[in-house]
Amino acid sequence: MSSTQSSNDLEQGLKPRHVTMLSIAGVIGAGLFVGSGHAIAAAGPAVLLAYAAAGTLVVLVMRMLAEMAVASPDTGSFSTYADRAIGHWAGFTIGWLYWWFWVLVIPLEANAAATILHAWFPDVAIWAFTLVITLLLTATNLFSVKNYGEFEFWFALIKVVAIIGFVILGVLAIFGLLPGSQVSGVSHLFDTQGFLPNGMGAVLAAILTTMFSFMGTEIVTIAAAESKNPGQQITKATNSVIWRIGLFYLVSIFIVVALVPWNDPTLAAVGSYQTVLERMGIPNAKLIVDLVVLVAVTSCLNSALYTASRMLFSLGRRGDAPAVAKRTNKSGTPYWAVMLSTGAAFLAVFANYVAPAAVFEFLLASSGAIALLVYLVIAVSQLRMRQKRTAAGERIAFKMWLFPGLTYAVIVFIVGALTIMLFQEAHRVEIIATGVLSLLVVVAGLLVASRRRARNLGTAVLN
Repeated sequence: MSSTQSSNDLEQGLKPRHVTMLSIAGVIGAGLFVGSGHAIAAAGPAVLLAYAAAGTLVVLVMRMLAEMAVASPDTGSFSTYADRAIGHWAGFTIGWLYWWFWVLVIPLEANAAATILHAWFPDVAIWAFTLVITLLLTATNLFSVKNYGEFEFWFALIKVVAIIGFVILGVLAIFGLLPGSQVSGVSHLFDTQGFLPNGMGAVLAAILTTMFSFMGTEIVTIAAAESKNPGQQITKATNSVIWRIGLFYLVSIFIVVALVPWNDPTLAAVGSYQTVLERMGIPNAKLIVDLVVLVAVTSCLNSALYTASRMLFSLGRRGDAPAVAKRTNKSGTPYWAVMLSTGAAFLAVFANYVAPAAVFEFLLASSGAIALLVYLVIAVSQLRMRQKRTAAGERIAFKMWLFPGLTYAVIVFIVGALTIMLFQEAHRVEIIATGVLSLLVVVAGLLVASRRRARNLGTAVLN
Protein backbone atom coordinates (compact mmCIF):
# COMPACT_ATOMS: atom_id res chain seq x y z
CA MET A 1 0.00 0.00 0.00
CA SER A 2 2.98 2.27 0.35
CA SER A 3 3.52 2.61 -3.36
CA THR A 4 1.14 5.34 -4.45
CA GLN A 5 0.58 6.63 -7.94
CA SER A 6 1.45 10.27 -8.16
CA SER A 7 -1.25 10.79 -10.77
CA ASN A 8 -3.99 9.48 -8.50
CA ASP A 9 -5.49 7.61 -11.45
CA LEU A 10 -7.79 4.63 -11.25
CA GLU A 11 -6.94 1.40 -13.03
CA GLN A 12 -9.02 0.42 -16.06
CA GLY A 13 -9.20 -3.14 -14.77
CA LEU A 14 -12.86 -4.02 -15.28
CA LYS A 15 -13.40 -6.34 -18.23
CA PRO A 16 -16.42 -6.11 -20.55
CA ARG A 17 -17.95 -9.22 -18.94
CA HIS A 18 -17.62 -7.57 -15.51
CA VAL A 19 -19.43 -4.41 -16.62
CA THR A 20 -22.04 -6.42 -18.54
CA MET A 21 -22.90 -8.59 -15.56
CA LEU A 22 -22.85 -5.56 -13.25
CA SER A 23 -25.40 -3.85 -15.46
CA ILE A 24 -27.58 -6.95 -15.76
CA ALA A 25 -27.74 -7.80 -12.05
CA GLY A 26 -27.49 -4.28 -10.63
CA VAL A 27 -31.22 -4.13 -9.97
CA ILE A 28 -31.45 -7.55 -8.27
CA GLY A 29 -31.29 -7.16 -4.50
CA ALA A 30 -32.77 -8.73 -1.41
CA GLY A 31 -35.70 -6.33 -1.80
CA LEU A 32 -36.86 -8.32 -4.83
CA PHE A 33 -36.62 -11.73 -3.19
CA VAL A 34 -38.03 -10.78 0.22
CA GLY A 35 -39.32 -7.19 0.28
CA SER A 36 -41.62 -7.60 -2.73
CA GLY A 37 -43.98 -9.62 -0.52
CA HIS A 38 -44.82 -6.50 1.50
CA ALA A 39 -45.57 -4.49 -1.66
CA ILE A 40 -47.84 -7.27 -2.96
CA ALA A 41 -49.66 -7.48 0.39
CA ALA A 42 -50.31 -3.73 0.24
CA ALA A 43 -51.39 -3.26 -3.39
CA GLY A 44 -52.53 -6.71 -4.50
CA PRO A 45 -52.00 -7.84 -8.12
CA ALA A 46 -51.99 -4.15 -9.12
CA VAL A 47 -48.48 -4.03 -7.63
CA LEU A 48 -47.49 -4.79 -11.24
CA LEU A 49 -48.56 -1.22 -12.09
CA ALA A 50 -46.34 0.09 -9.28
CA TYR A 51 -43.31 -1.85 -10.50
CA ALA A 52 -44.01 -0.79 -14.10
CA ALA A 53 -44.20 2.89 -13.08
CA ALA A 54 -41.08 2.74 -10.92
CA GLY A 55 -39.25 0.79 -13.62
CA THR A 56 -40.21 3.35 -16.27
CA LEU A 57 -38.81 6.13 -14.07
CA VAL A 58 -35.51 4.25 -13.72
CA VAL A 59 -35.30 3.62 -17.48
CA LEU A 60 -35.75 7.32 -18.22
CA VAL A 61 -33.29 8.41 -15.52
CA MET A 62 -30.69 5.94 -16.81
CA ARG A 63 -31.18 7.27 -20.34
CA MET A 64 -30.51 10.82 -19.14
CA LEU A 65 -27.50 9.76 -17.10
CA ALA A 66 -26.10 7.76 -20.00
CA GLU A 67 -26.34 10.79 -22.31
CA MET A 68 -23.92 12.61 -20.02
CA ALA A 69 -21.79 9.58 -19.13
CA VAL A 70 -21.18 8.49 -22.74
CA ALA A 71 -19.91 11.97 -23.59
CA SER A 72 -17.76 12.23 -20.45
CA PRO A 73 -17.23 9.01 -18.45
CA ASP A 74 -16.27 9.81 -14.87
CA THR A 75 -16.10 7.81 -11.66
CA GLY A 76 -17.98 10.67 -9.96
CA SER A 77 -20.83 10.15 -12.45
CA PHE A 78 -23.88 12.33 -11.71
CA SER A 79 -22.05 14.19 -8.92
CA THR A 80 -19.48 15.45 -11.40
CA TYR A 81 -22.15 16.30 -13.97
CA ALA A 82 -24.17 18.22 -11.35
CA ASP A 83 -21.02 20.18 -10.49
CA ARG A 84 -20.65 21.20 -14.13
CA ALA A 85 -24.31 21.71 -15.02
CA ILE A 86 -25.90 23.15 -11.86
CA GLY A 87 -23.07 24.41 -9.70
CA HIS A 88 -20.39 23.30 -7.29
CA TRP A 89 -22.82 23.16 -4.37
CA ALA A 90 -25.02 20.65 -6.22
CA GLY A 91 -22.17 18.28 -7.10
CA PHE A 92 -20.80 18.54 -3.58
CA THR A 93 -24.18 17.89 -1.97
CA ILE A 94 -25.35 14.97 -4.09
CA GLY A 95 -21.89 13.37 -3.97
CA TRP A 96 -21.75 13.36 -0.19
CA LEU A 97 -25.42 12.28 0.16
CA TYR A 98 -24.81 9.38 -2.21
CA TRP A 99 -21.68 8.39 -0.29
CA TRP A 100 -23.67 8.49 2.95
CA PHE A 101 -26.42 6.32 1.45
CA TRP A 102 -23.98 3.53 0.57
CA VAL A 103 -22.06 3.85 3.83
CA LEU A 104 -25.30 3.07 5.66
CA VAL A 105 -26.01 0.16 3.31
CA ILE A 106 -22.72 -1.53 4.32
CA PRO A 107 -23.66 -2.40 7.95
CA LEU A 108 -27.29 -3.10 7.07
CA GLU A 109 -26.41 -5.65 4.38
CA ALA A 110 -23.62 -7.15 6.49
CA ASN A 111 -26.08 -7.64 9.34
CA ALA A 112 -28.63 -9.22 6.96
CA ALA A 113 -26.01 -11.68 5.69
CA ALA A 114 -24.82 -12.40 9.25
CA THR A 115 -28.39 -13.11 10.38
CA ILE A 116 -28.76 -15.82 7.72
CA LEU A 117 -25.40 -17.35 8.64
CA HIS A 118 -26.24 -17.21 12.35
CA ALA A 119 -29.39 -19.25 11.70
CA TRP A 120 -27.17 -21.95 10.17
CA PHE A 121 -24.40 -21.65 12.77
CA PRO A 122 -26.09 -20.46 15.99
CA ASP A 123 -22.92 -20.85 18.06
CA VAL A 124 -21.31 -17.91 16.22
CA ALA A 125 -22.59 -14.47 17.20
CA ILE A 126 -24.17 -12.22 14.56
CA TRP A 127 -21.66 -9.45 15.25
CA ALA A 128 -18.78 -11.85 14.52
CA PHE A 129 -20.22 -12.79 11.14
CA THR A 130 -20.87 -9.10 10.40
CA LEU A 131 -17.26 -8.21 11.21
CA VAL A 132 -15.75 -11.06 9.17
CA ILE A 133 -17.93 -10.40 6.10
CA THR A 134 -17.21 -6.67 6.11
CA LEU A 135 -13.46 -7.10 6.60
CA LEU A 136 -13.28 -9.80 3.90
CA LEU A 137 -15.02 -7.70 1.27
CA THR A 138 -13.04 -4.62 2.31
CA ALA A 139 -9.86 -6.59 1.67
CA THR A 140 -11.04 -7.64 -1.79
CA ASN A 141 -11.84 -4.02 -2.62
CA LEU A 142 -8.44 -2.83 -1.39
CA PHE A 143 -6.22 -4.79 -3.74
CA SER A 144 -7.57 -4.21 -7.24
CA VAL A 145 -10.75 -3.25 -9.06
CA LYS A 146 -10.38 -6.61 -10.83
CA ASN A 147 -11.14 -8.31 -7.50
CA TYR A 148 -14.35 -6.32 -7.12
CA GLY A 149 -15.29 -7.05 -10.72
CA GLU A 150 -14.60 -10.78 -10.40
CA PHE A 151 -16.48 -11.16 -7.11
CA GLU A 152 -19.41 -9.18 -8.44
CA PHE A 153 -19.43 -11.13 -11.71
CA TRP A 154 -20.02 -14.43 -9.91
CA PHE A 155 -22.43 -12.93 -7.38
CA ALA A 156 -24.41 -11.43 -10.25
CA LEU A 157 -24.34 -14.64 -12.27
CA ILE A 158 -25.84 -16.59 -9.37
CA LYS A 159 -28.61 -14.00 -8.98
CA VAL A 160 -29.41 -14.03 -12.69
CA VAL A 161 -29.47 -17.83 -12.85
CA ALA A 162 -31.76 -17.90 -9.79
CA ILE A 163 -34.24 -15.45 -11.37
CA ILE A 164 -34.25 -17.27 -14.72
CA GLY A 165 -34.75 -20.60 -12.92
CA PHE A 166 -37.66 -19.13 -10.94
CA VAL A 167 -39.27 -17.77 -14.12
CA ILE A 168 -38.97 -21.13 -15.91
CA LEU A 169 -40.50 -22.99 -12.95
CA GLY A 170 -43.22 -20.35 -12.68
CA VAL A 171 -44.19 -20.60 -16.35
CA LEU A 172 -44.32 -24.39 -16.11
CA ALA A 173 -46.53 -24.12 -13.00
CA ILE A 174 -48.88 -21.61 -14.64
CA PHE A 175 -49.46 -23.97 -17.57
CA GLY A 176 -49.84 -26.98 -15.27
CA LEU A 177 -46.66 -28.64 -16.51
CA LEU A 178 -44.75 -28.73 -13.21
CA PRO A 179 -45.07 -32.12 -11.47
CA GLY A 180 -46.01 -31.87 -7.80
CA SER A 181 -47.08 -28.21 -7.97
CA GLN A 182 -50.05 -27.26 -5.81
CA VAL A 183 -50.76 -24.12 -7.88
CA SER A 184 -51.42 -23.35 -11.54
CA GLY A 185 -53.13 -20.84 -13.80
CA VAL A 186 -53.47 -17.07 -13.40
CA SER A 187 -56.85 -16.88 -11.65
CA HIS A 188 -55.39 -15.18 -8.56
CA LEU A 189 -54.84 -12.05 -10.63
CA PHE A 190 -58.58 -11.37 -10.33
CA ASP A 191 -60.34 -13.88 -8.05
CA THR A 192 -59.43 -12.26 -4.71
CA GLN A 193 -61.33 -8.94 -4.63
CA GLY A 194 -60.21 -8.13 -8.16
CA PHE A 195 -57.00 -6.84 -9.73
CA LEU A 196 -57.14 -3.56 -7.77
CA PRO A 197 -58.39 -4.65 -4.33
CA ASN A 198 -57.15 -1.67 -2.31
CA GLY A 199 -57.56 1.09 -4.89
CA MET A 200 -55.09 3.36 -6.66
CA GLY A 201 -53.99 4.89 -3.36
CA ALA A 202 -52.37 1.59 -2.42
CA VAL A 203 -50.69 1.41 -5.84
CA LEU A 204 -49.31 4.91 -5.37
CA ALA A 205 -47.94 3.96 -1.94
CA ALA A 206 -46.39 0.85 -3.51
CA ILE A 207 -44.71 3.00 -6.18
CA LEU A 208 -43.01 5.03 -3.45
CA THR A 209 -41.80 1.79 -1.87
CA THR A 210 -40.78 -0.10 -5.01
CA MET A 211 -38.82 2.72 -6.67
CA PHE A 212 -36.17 2.37 -3.97
CA SER A 213 -35.69 -1.27 -4.98
CA PHE A 214 -34.03 -0.06 -8.19
CA MET A 215 -31.33 1.98 -6.45
CA GLY A 216 -28.00 0.72 -7.75
CA THR A 217 -28.80 0.71 -11.47
CA GLU A 218 -26.67 3.82 -11.85
CA ILE A 219 -23.54 2.08 -10.48
CA VAL A 220 -22.67 0.88 -13.98
CA THR A 221 -21.85 4.48 -15.01
CA ILE A 222 -19.41 4.69 -12.08
CA ALA A 223 -17.83 1.30 -12.76
CA ALA A 224 -17.56 1.84 -16.53
CA ALA A 225 -15.03 4.62 -15.89
CA GLU A 226 -12.64 1.87 -14.76
CA SER A 227 -13.04 -0.14 -17.96
CA LYS A 228 -11.78 0.24 -21.50
CA ASN A 229 -14.24 1.83 -23.94
CA PRO A 230 -16.48 3.12 -21.12
CA GLY A 231 -18.83 4.91 -23.51
CA GLN A 232 -19.55 1.66 -25.34
CA GLN A 233 -20.14 -0.20 -22.06
CA ILE A 234 -22.54 2.47 -20.79
CA THR A 235 -24.46 2.45 -24.07
CA LYS A 236 -24.91 -1.34 -23.94
CA ALA A 237 -25.97 -1.28 -20.30
CA THR A 238 -28.49 1.51 -20.83
CA ASN A 239 -30.03 -0.08 -23.91
CA SER A 240 -30.58 -3.32 -21.97
CA VAL A 241 -32.14 -1.78 -18.85
CA ILE A 242 -35.69 -2.14 -20.24
CA TRP A 243 -35.58 -5.92 -20.68
CA ARG A 244 -33.69 -6.32 -17.40
CA ILE A 245 -36.43 -4.61 -15.40
CA GLY A 246 -39.08 -6.37 -17.48
CA LEU A 247 -37.68 -9.87 -16.85
CA PHE A 248 -36.38 -9.58 -13.31
CA TYR A 249 -39.23 -7.58 -11.83
CA LEU A 250 -42.37 -7.55 -13.95
CA VAL A 251 -42.27 -11.18 -15.15
CA SER A 252 -41.20 -12.64 -11.79
CA ILE A 253 -43.72 -10.56 -9.80
CA PHE A 254 -46.43 -11.51 -12.32
CA ILE A 255 -45.70 -15.17 -11.57
CA VAL A 256 -46.00 -14.53 -7.82
CA VAL A 257 -49.37 -12.72 -7.97
CA ALA A 258 -50.70 -15.21 -10.53
CA LEU A 259 -49.94 -18.28 -8.42
CA VAL A 260 -50.55 -17.03 -4.86
CA PRO A 261 -53.47 -14.90 -3.55
CA TRP A 262 -52.20 -11.41 -2.78
CA ASN A 263 -53.64 -11.50 0.75
CA ASP A 264 -51.84 -14.72 1.70
CA PRO A 265 -50.08 -13.78 4.98
CA THR A 266 -46.98 -15.83 4.16
CA LEU A 267 -46.06 -13.42 1.33
CA ALA A 268 -45.07 -10.70 3.81
CA ALA A 269 -44.01 -13.12 6.55
CA VAL A 270 -41.46 -15.26 4.68
CA GLY A 271 -41.12 -13.51 1.31
CA SER A 272 -42.79 -13.88 -2.06
CA TYR A 273 -40.26 -16.21 -3.69
CA GLN A 274 -40.11 -18.71 -0.84
CA THR A 275 -43.91 -18.78 -0.67
CA VAL A 276 -44.28 -19.54 -4.38
CA LEU A 277 -41.52 -22.15 -4.42
CA GLU A 278 -43.14 -23.95 -1.48
CA ARG A 279 -46.52 -23.97 -3.28
CA MET A 280 -44.78 -25.35 -6.37
CA GLY A 281 -43.57 -28.25 -4.26
CA ILE A 282 -39.89 -27.39 -4.67
CA PRO A 283 -37.93 -29.21 -1.92
CA ASN A 284 -35.78 -27.13 0.46
CA ALA A 285 -37.38 -23.89 -0.80
CA LYS A 286 -36.33 -21.94 2.31
CA LEU A 287 -32.71 -23.05 2.00
CA ILE A 288 -32.63 -22.15 -1.70
CA VAL A 289 -34.05 -18.68 -1.08
CA ASP A 290 -31.75 -18.12 1.91
CA LEU A 291 -28.72 -18.97 -0.24
CA VAL A 292 -29.83 -16.62 -3.02
CA VAL A 293 -30.63 -13.83 -0.54
CA LEU A 294 -27.23 -14.36 1.11
CA VAL A 295 -25.57 -13.91 -2.29
CA ALA A 296 -27.77 -10.88 -3.03
CA VAL A 297 -26.97 -9.04 0.21
CA THR A 298 -23.26 -9.93 -0.06
CA SER A 299 -23.29 -8.58 -3.62
CA CYS A 300 -25.00 -5.41 -2.42
CA LEU A 301 -22.42 -5.02 0.37
CA ASN A 302 -19.60 -5.51 -2.13
CA SER A 303 -21.09 -2.88 -4.44
CA ALA A 304 -21.75 -0.51 -1.53
CA LEU A 305 -18.07 -0.60 -0.55
CA TYR A 306 -17.00 -0.06 -4.14
CA THR A 307 -19.48 2.72 -4.88
CA ALA A 308 -18.90 4.65 -1.65
CA SER A 309 -15.12 4.55 -2.14
CA ARG A 310 -15.31 5.72 -5.77
CA MET A 311 -17.61 8.60 -4.93
CA LEU A 312 -15.32 9.63 -2.07
CA PHE A 313 -12.34 9.36 -4.43
CA SER A 314 -14.10 11.63 -6.93
CA LEU A 315 -14.95 14.16 -4.21
CA GLY A 316 -11.33 14.11 -3.06
CA ARG A 317 -10.05 14.68 -6.59
CA ARG A 318 -12.33 17.72 -6.91
CA GLY A 319 -11.14 19.12 -3.58
CA ASP A 320 -14.46 18.41 -1.84
CA ALA A 321 -13.13 15.67 0.46
CA PRO A 322 -9.84 15.19 2.32
CA ALA A 323 -6.98 15.02 -0.18
CA VAL A 324 -5.97 11.59 1.13
CA ALA A 325 -9.17 10.16 -0.40
CA LYS A 326 -7.79 10.61 -3.93
CA ARG A 327 -4.59 8.66 -3.30
CA THR A 328 -4.29 5.37 -5.15
CA ASN A 329 -1.87 2.47 -4.76
CA LYS A 330 0.18 0.83 -7.49
CA SER A 331 -2.88 -1.17 -8.55
CA GLY A 332 -4.88 2.02 -9.11
CA THR A 333 -7.13 1.42 -6.09
CA PRO A 334 -8.18 4.39 -3.92
CA TYR A 335 -7.29 2.50 -0.75
CA TRP A 336 -7.80 5.43 1.62
CA ALA A 337 -11.28 6.02 0.18
CA VAL A 338 -12.09 2.33 0.74
CA MET A 339 -10.84 2.36 4.35
CA LEU A 340 -12.52 5.68 5.19
CA SER A 341 -15.85 4.40 3.84
CA THR A 342 -15.57 1.16 5.81
CA GLY A 343 -14.55 3.13 8.91
CA ALA A 344 -17.61 5.36 8.58
CA ALA A 345 -19.79 2.25 8.29
CA PHE A 346 -18.30 0.85 11.52
CA LEU A 347 -18.99 4.20 13.23
CA ALA A 348 -22.62 3.89 12.17
CA VAL A 349 -22.75 0.42 13.75
CA PHE A 350 -21.08 1.77 16.89
CA ALA A 351 -23.69 4.54 17.06
CA ASN A 352 -26.40 1.90 16.93
CA TYR A 353 -25.06 0.34 20.15
CA VAL A 354 -24.05 3.39 22.19
CA ALA A 355 -26.34 6.20 21.04
CA PRO A 356 -30.03 6.51 21.90
CA ALA A 357 -32.28 4.54 19.53
CA ALA A 358 -33.75 7.75 18.15
CA VAL A 359 -30.29 8.85 16.94
CA PHE A 360 -29.66 5.74 14.86
CA GLU A 361 -33.24 5.77 13.56
CA PHE A 362 -32.65 9.34 12.35
CA LEU A 363 -29.42 8.25 10.64
CA LEU A 364 -31.28 5.51 8.79
CA ALA A 365 -34.19 7.78 7.93
CA SER A 366 -31.80 10.41 6.56
CA SER A 367 -31.04 8.14 3.60
CA GLY A 368 -34.71 7.45 2.86
CA ALA A 369 -35.25 9.92 0.03
CA ILE A 370 -31.69 10.13 -1.31
CA ALA A 371 -32.57 7.89 -4.27
CA LEU A 372 -35.20 10.35 -5.45
CA LEU A 373 -32.86 13.30 -4.91
CA VAL A 374 -30.22 11.53 -7.03
CA TYR A 375 -32.78 10.99 -9.80
CA LEU A 376 -33.89 14.64 -9.59
CA VAL A 377 -30.30 15.92 -9.82
CA ILE A 378 -29.64 13.66 -12.83
CA ALA A 379 -32.71 15.03 -14.62
CA VAL A 380 -31.89 18.69 -13.94
CA SER A 381 -28.23 18.15 -14.86
CA GLN A 382 -29.15 16.50 -18.16
CA LEU A 383 -31.56 19.32 -18.96
CA ARG A 384 -28.95 22.02 -18.40
CA MET A 385 -26.06 20.03 -19.87
CA ARG A 386 -27.97 19.38 -23.10
CA GLN A 387 -28.79 23.07 -23.42
CA LYS A 388 -25.12 23.98 -22.98
CA ARG A 389 -23.91 21.32 -25.43
CA THR A 390 -26.49 22.30 -28.03
CA ALA A 391 -25.57 25.98 -27.72
CA ALA A 392 -21.91 25.05 -28.22
CA GLY A 393 -22.78 23.13 -31.39
CA GLU A 394 -21.59 19.84 -29.93
CA ARG A 395 -22.67 16.58 -31.58
CA ILE A 396 -24.57 14.39 -29.11
CA ALA A 397 -23.96 10.71 -29.80
CA PHE A 398 -26.36 9.21 -27.24
CA LYS A 399 -29.59 11.13 -26.61
CA MET A 400 -32.44 11.20 -24.15
CA TRP A 401 -35.76 10.42 -25.82
CA LEU A 402 -38.24 13.22 -26.63
CA PHE A 403 -36.10 15.95 -25.08
CA PRO A 404 -37.04 18.19 -23.28
CA GLY A 405 -40.60 16.91 -22.74
CA LEU A 406 -39.70 13.61 -21.05
CA THR A 407 -37.01 15.26 -18.94
CA TYR A 408 -39.51 17.80 -17.61
CA ALA A 409 -42.04 15.00 -17.01
CA VAL A 410 -39.49 13.10 -14.88
CA ILE A 411 -38.70 16.23 -12.87
CA VAL A 412 -42.42 16.89 -12.21
CA PHE A 413 -42.99 13.24 -11.25
CA ILE A 414 -40.10 13.20 -8.76
CA VAL A 415 -41.09 16.51 -7.17
CA GLY A 416 -44.66 15.19 -6.90
CA ALA A 417 -43.46 11.95 -5.29
CA LEU A 418 -41.37 13.83 -2.74
CA THR A 419 -44.34 16.09 -1.93
CA ILE A 420 -46.67 13.12 -1.46
CA MET A 421 -44.11 11.43 0.80
CA LEU A 422 -44.00 14.57 2.94
CA PHE A 423 -47.75 14.33 3.58
CA GLN A 424 -47.79 10.58 4.18
CA GLU A 425 -47.15 9.57 7.75
CA ALA A 426 -45.23 6.46 6.68
CA HIS A 427 -42.65 8.52 4.76
CA ARG A 428 -42.72 11.93 6.48
CA VAL A 429 -39.82 11.17 8.82
CA GLU A 430 -37.66 10.08 5.87
CA ILE A 431 -38.34 13.31 3.97
CA ILE A 432 -37.68 15.51 7.00
CA ALA A 433 -34.49 13.63 7.97
CA THR A 434 -33.16 13.63 4.40
CA GLY A 435 -34.08 17.32 4.08
CA VAL A 436 -32.22 18.23 7.27
CA LEU A 437 -29.15 16.25 6.20
CA SER A 438 -29.26 17.78 2.70
CA LEU A 439 -29.47 21.30 4.12
CA LEU A 440 -26.44 20.67 6.33
CA VAL A 441 -24.46 19.31 3.38
CA VAL A 442 -25.46 22.26 1.17
CA VAL A 443 -24.24 24.69 3.85
CA ALA A 444 -20.97 22.74 4.10
CA GLY A 445 -20.61 22.88 0.32
CA LEU A 446 -21.15 26.64 0.26
CA LEU A 447 -18.54 27.08 3.01
CA VAL A 448 -16.03 24.94 1.09
CA ALA A 449 -16.67 26.94 -2.07
CA SER A 450 -16.29 30.22 -0.17
CA ARG A 451 -12.96 29.12 1.34
CA ARG A 452 -11.76 27.95 -2.06
CA ARG A 453 -12.59 31.29 -3.67
CA ALA A 454 -10.85 33.15 -0.84
CA ARG A 455 -7.79 30.95 -1.19
CA ASN A 456 -7.68 31.41 -4.97
CA LEU A 457 -8.10 35.16 -4.57
CA GLY A 458 -5.28 35.27 -2.05
CA THR A 459 -3.04 33.30 -4.40
CA ALA A 460 -3.88 35.65 -7.27
CA VAL A 461 -3.07 38.70 -5.14
CA LEU A 462 0.29 37.18 -4.10
CA ASN A 463 1.11 36.40 -7.70
